[in-house]
Amino acid sequence: MKKNAQLLRSALLAIGFSATVAACSNNAEESGTTADTAGTATADTAGTTATSTAAGPAAEATLSGVYSDTAVSGTARFTQGASGQVKLNLEVTVPAKANGTVAVHLHEMGSCADNGKAAGPHWNPTGEAHGKWGEGAYHSGDLGNVTLDGSGRGTLELESDRWSIGGDAQKDILNKAVIVHSGVDDYKSQPAGNAGNRIGCGVIAARNNP
Repeated sequence: MKKNAQLLRSALLAIGFSATVAACSNNAEESGTTADTAGTATADTAGTTATSTAAGPAAEATLSGVYSDTAVSGTARFTQGASGQVKLNLEVTVPAKANGTVAVHLHEMGSCADNGKAAGPHWNPTGEAHGKWGEGAYHSGDLGNVTLDGSGRGTLELESDRWSIGGDAQKDILNKAVIVHSGVDDYKSQPAGNAGNRIGCGVIAARNNP
């Protein structure tokens, strides 16, 4: 009788041990599956996001004054999106023109020499009359007027399929000059809107994306 009882206890212990080992094995497999799934999802998502937000070509002009007695500063940043359109983000500061308005245009030559005169005329590859951006005939360089605040700072944003960064010479903005004028563009006087003297200038150059 005593021997049978010992055999029964041994059998029960063996069954319990087997059940515990099986449970641990199942938990380990489930944990491994979860980790693999999470790893795959994270990698795929990150890869897709990186591809969809990749930056296109970019260019930039740093603006400065062409006369020692008139301070001008700022940047004109151009970025080309997936659609091919180029977006301009312009920031300009002219303290002497605080609470006023200045005209800004793209000019044909990439030079700020001779007080900005070396930049040549407005960039006008399509041979149109001078005018207001987006209304009737206008130059591809007719950016328009920028209203300045009390510190002389103003901004302008435009987007256009007339522009490209590199490529077609009829659209390429590289090596053109951004000119800041002392006056206001009236959008009708030919060939440049009677916008006044050139007081600021910067040459557009390709910029490497970070």
